Amino acid sequence: MLRSLAPRSRVFPVVRRTLLTVFGVQILLALGLTLVDSYRRRNRKPKPFPTSGPATAEVGDGTITTYTYGQDLYDDMLKAIEGARKQVLLETYIWKGDEVGEQFKQALIDAASRGVDVHIIYDSFANLVVDPRFKRFPPQLKVLPYPVYNAGLRFFDISRYGRNHRKILIVDEEVAFVGGYNIGTAYATEWRDTHIRITGHGVWDLKRAFADFWNLNRRKRFRRSERPLLLETASDWEPRIRLHRNVPRLWMFPIRGMYLEAINRATRNIWLTHAYFIPDQDFVDAMVAAARRGVDVRLLLPRKSNHIVADWISRGYFSQLLDAGIRVFRFRDAMVHAKTATIDGNWTTVGTANVDRLSMTGNYEINVEIIDPGMAQVMERIFELDLTNSVELTSGEWESRDIYRRFTEAVLTPLRPLL
Repeated sequence: MLRSLAPRSRVFPVVRRTLLTVFGVQILLALGLTLVDSYRRRNRKPKPFPTSGPATAEVGDGTITTYTYGQDLYDDMLKAIEGARKQVLLETYIWKGDEVGEQFKQALIDAASRGVDVHIIYDSFANLVVDPRFKRFPPQLKVLPYPVYNAGLRFFDISRYGRNHRKILIVDEEVAFVGGYNIGTAYATEWRDTHIRITGHGVWDLKRAFADFWNLNRRKRFRRSERPLLLETASDWEPRIRLHRNVPRLWMFPIRGMYLEAINRATRNIWLTHAYFIPDQDFVDAMVAAARRGVDVRLLLPRKSNHIVADWISRGYFSQLLDAGIRVFRFRDAMVHAKTATIDGNWTTVGTANVDRLSMTGNYEINVEIIDPGMAQVMERIFELDLTNSVELTSGEWESRDIYRRFTEAVLTPLRPLL
């Protein structure tokens, strides 16, 4: 009996050391890539990219305006805040303490000073590097910093570890903004992102989304005597606009299902634009199946994103996509941070969720699904404009990549479930 246990006692340390070595190599490689990329980006001046002005489509009883240039968006958001009469609800992931960040902060303070009810939510982890002085607000503003650590003593409850990745602005129950743009000066002119402005009954759905998050998390920030934010909503529905919210605290992750349903129903085209593309295999299989039944499937990604490790992991999917006839385009000279898709000239989604594990099954996210040919036409025009600044990746180019690149992709592949 003792002799039979002896070999096992020698095997386990070997296995443990092997696993630790492999994991250590992955971490060191990821760290090395990040440091090298940061060094290369030093003093690199941003380059211009093709842009189009805000485009508006009538949807149901309201409108949806699409923004692809940050300054246009910020101008209209600030104008809405400055014109607020009753209430402003702002939720953001990153809020830089720079010139644009200060403009938003002052606009909110001014609104509160004239009696407007102002509620603000931002993610504390995403803003760790922001000057603490910027994050001080007058008492008339109700501010909820979503905590870096939200599990308390329930450290075992993974549903409490999701970040708040949403970006929403609602003003006076009349207008709402949602999409991929964070708040900061660089995003105004240097990043290519997508946001939408909604009027009509769709505004109520976004207000409900804000209120639900506020009420779920307010008790740790405010006294129990503080009243919940809004529980009533309009009774009317806008059937062309549907809101999908990932709520990890409640184990709700409908955005992934929304994408899969739309992709599986596609008959003509699927055009996706994403900042980071690290899907699960079911998502890849759905795209591949669509391409093989004759659907025009195109994926637009940044040639180089702001997260180099995510880029390398994303490239591990290219062989499957290209072999199935999916066309992959890479945007040049600027960061594409959009999270959008349009299908069959009728279906569109714009929101905050990337196609990766963190967004699909981890973070608080929000996407708007729009069933409307006018909106789809707007999104197709935007996609076609982006293609003029993109380079298509061919199968021949991809298969001829050097051994260093293949090795890096292989080593980083096990990190997919973490991102």
